[in-house]
Amino acid sequence: MSRKGGSRFANYKAGFQPPGKESPMFAAFIKAARKSGQLNLSNRELSEVPQSVWRINLDPPEDCHLNVSFNASDRWWDQTDLSKLILASNKLESLSDDLQLLPALTVLDVHDNQLTALPRAIGQLVNLQKLILSHNKLKELPDELWNLRSLKNLQLQHNGLEYIPDDIGQLVHLEDLDLSNNRLSTIPSSLGELTVLLRFNLAANKLKSIPPDISKMTSLKFLDMTHNELECVPSELATLVSLEQLYLRHNRLRHLPQFPSCKYLKELYVGNNQIEYLGSEHLQPLSAISVLELRDNKLKSLPDEVLLLQGLERLDLTNNDICNLPYKLGNLPKLKSLLLEGNPLRSIRRDIINGGTQELLKYLRSRMEEQADGEGDSGPGTAMTFPSESNATVYNIGTHKMLEYSDKKATVVPDEIFNASDGVPIGSVNLSKNLLTAVPSRITELKATVTDVNLGFNKLGSISLELCTLEHLLHLDLRNNLLTSLPMEMKRLQRLQTVILSVNRFKEFPDALYHIPALETILLSNNQVGAIDSVQLMQLNRLTTLDMQNNDLMHVPPELGNCINLRSLLLEGNPFRNLRPAILARGTTAVLEYLRSRIPT
Repeated sequence: MSRKGGSRFANYKAGFQPPGKESPMFAAFIKAARKSGQLNLSNRELSEVPQSVWRINLDPPEDCHLNVSFNASDRWWDQTDLSKLILASNKLESLSDDLQLLPALTVLDVHDNQLTALPRAIGQLVNLQKLILSHNKLKELPDELWNLRSLKNLQLQHNGLEYIPDDIGQLVHLEDLDLSNNRLSTIPSSLGELTVLLRFNLAANKLKSIPPDISKMTSLKFLDMTHNELECVPSELATLVSLEQLYLRHNRLRHLPQFPSCKYLKELYVGNNQIEYLGSEHLQPLSAISVLELRDNKLKSLPDEVLLLQGLERLDLTNNDICNLPYKLGNLPKLKSLLLEGNPLRSIRRDIINGGTQELLKYLRSRMEEQADGEGDSGPGTAMTFPSESNATVYNIGTHKMLEYSDKKATVVPDEIFNASDGVPIGSVNLSKNLLTAVPSRITELKATVTDVNLGFNKLGSISLELCTLEHLLHLDLRNNLLTSLPMEMKRLQRLQTVILSVNRFKEFPDALYHIPALETILLSNNQVGAIDSVQLMQLNRLTTLDMQNNDLMHVPPELGNCINLRSLLLEGNPFRNLRPAILARGTTAVLEYLRSRIPT
């Protein structure tokens, strides 16, 4: 018998292996795999891989004596070698060296198991293109792994790796490499040899520096170094000419890198660092930027050069030290989301900030016009100046990809508003300041693109499940309504970063929020909440702002002090007695320190 790649390992007894005792269902899987070349044994509680899987290319089927047909579909000796094997979500602690009996494999998925090591025989799978080893217990990798020169996708996240050898540079065809959530303190400079790499994830490690050779990755489009210990990044990073998305959040950066050569950079995330200065030299090269996230830093001002960012759609300045904004910021043509919570702004009233992005932009434009004519005359109106007019609605939908129907005192949103957005990738929805008693059901038509929804200042008594289908949602504003609870289905909003629930009728902290790990800002002031669960809040490890002012908290749990990522914790106006006003007045850091000191030992 001559089979593709099989003759190398076949022996004269190959056709006489004793049949194993297998369930009819398993036998059916094997039979189907002989025809399709694909075998999926995920989530089968396997503690070891049956020998018949490794020998599927070599041994004839058990019922071969019943099948002597020469029909093409029945000729078992002429069927497909296994090319895709999925063993994910089992209880495997090791893989057999017999893995080498499957040389035709192009995809091997063993994620979510208990693997502590890989067999050296894995180096024999020379045709392998995709190898998924994430969510195991690997602490080191065999040298033979680097022989897999055909690999395009290597997933090693969520293991215990402390070291990556220089030989990784031999995988010159890699396009996707994920090393996140390991224990790496360094990475080899040979990674620069991966010149066709498109996606590189290093998040959640212990990296203090990045080798300059990373600049050789001229094809790289996505780079994530979130949650490391970086104090600076090499200037060579700016030469990644194809880079589109860069994540540097949750590090120790004091200076924002400059990107003079990154003309395709669209999204830059540098929140949760210690950056104090933002200058024209940082902003001028960012001609293609659409998302700029600078939250939770120490910025004191925003330069006028921000006006050069004509493609900017989202600007997050939450929790900085900014006192004033350039009024011309209101002229950015594509800006849909401007976040300013947690800044000591003096030139903008609090109610305008609470009114959301469109109120802010309208205010900035009005102040700019006052400065221009010196008299406060608004002059002839435009669609941007008066977004409440119907022509402004059409203008915003077509130009700003925004569906706006606010301040109408309407009880329903007319169908023509949603009809006008048909075929347009709407990113922002503003239905605030109306008399809506329910979320418009047609909002589900926008679920593929919408990221920002404002339903504040309405009469909503409950949240319909339609809203819970918007799985790309990043920001949700439900302030000033009649809400008493949120449906548990809201935990489907796994990307949600900001939720505003101030001035409602909540008596309990919404349980659904505890299950949204991406949450960074929760504003729940002016309700009637009587307690918070500090244990569940600790699981929200990205939460930096929690506003619980003017509620009915009788006690602040000391364990809340362990939420060390909180930058802004607002508790004034509650009837508790275990926190004195003098401690509250000293700010969030002092409050958290005091609470930790009160944890029973």
